[in-house]
Amino acid sequence: MISRPFPSKKSVFNYVLAHSRATIPNPIPKILPCSLSAAFPSSSISSQNSDSTYKLTHKDWLSPNEVIKIFENLRDPHSIISVWNQYSKRKDYKPNEALYTQVINQLAQAKNFDAIEDIMRKIKLDKSCRLSNDFFHNVIKVYGQLAGRIKKAMETLFDMPKGYNCWPRLCENGDLEAAFNVLDEFPKQRCEPNVRTFSTLMHGLCEKGKVEAAFGLLERMEKEGIDADTITFNILISGLRKQGKVVEGLELLERMKFKGCEPNAGSYQEILYGLLDAEKYVEGKEFMVRMIGEGVDPSFVSYKKLIHGICKERLLRDLDWVLKQMARQGFVPKMGMWVEMVQSVVSVSYSFNHVSVSKIVNCENI
Repeated sequence: MISRPFPSKKSVFNYVLAHSRATIPNPIPKILPCSLSAAFPSSSISSQNSDSTYKLTHKDWLSPNEVIKIFENLRDPHSIISVWNQYSKRKDYKPNEALYTQVINQLAQAKNFDAIEDIMRKIKLDKSCRLSNDFFHNVIKVYGQLAGRIKKAMETLFDMPKGYNCWPRLCENGDLEAAFNVLDEFPKQRCEPNVRTFSTLMHGLCEKGKVEAAFGLLERMEKEGIDADTITFNILISGLRKQGKVVEGLELLERMKFKGCEPNAGSYQEILYGLLDAEKYVEGKEFMVRMIGEGVDPSFVSYKKLIHGICKERLLRDLDWVLKQMARQGFVPKMGMWVEMVQSVVSVSYSFNHVSVSKIVNCENI
């Protein structure tokens, strides 16, 4: 087992933050020492808020920057949710990362952390806004440093891949020490790691080529009674493919099905890419037949790779089948693919002593 020294004199959560490479362009505003009601007369705040939200009552289309400006001009942070609800009912409602960050920071200033959790739940359900590591780093800082919700901070970190479709920078940059330390902190915070927790770490290990260590985490999961899901197996299959271990990938696919975890299109595509990358074109075509039989359509890139292999190995009897399957999916071969196919067919079927195959392909006068 690899020794991982535990950071001293500070919590693992702070260790993670210190080792994150993210830089927050708009840091969380400091909490005002006195209450906002004392700093601003209620009549003044009400007037300023009315001026700020005036545009929301009209049907004029608002740009993202105009919406951000409305929230920036709010003097009473406690009015943020009502203004947000007003904005969410508009036809031009399309929040982006900058707006989410602005709203979350203002809610943090008002110490309305429950509302932040509500916003994060909406983001997870919506899935229409692509968010960066910087955004999540900011949210994790709010949970950990301002709200004291360490459990929520750790859950957010490990929920990023599946819940928000964003891999933590800790794992992307190979800074797995910090991520493993957070995993070790779970029992101390009375948290239980779940499949997303382990999948995130497995992804980081596979990206660094440490596939065996990733399988070690799979064994740990199973010992702790946590069932791997499709994403977990896909991460491992992808890791094996990158190391050219196609046979092991196929075995893992069968193991996955044996455990009652249904493969998805990504599972099959990883195996197919592995076979084609290894130039196992006959096996690749057979696997493609299996995929289609199980209701999974191969990608355009898969067909392109297979056509290249068929032409290279002169397996031209399979070309007709491949082209029919492409047509069934609505794919049309590109010019380069047609050139490769015609050249292969002509070179195998005929012998031209005085005519260049390239001239025939390019429709030149001969």
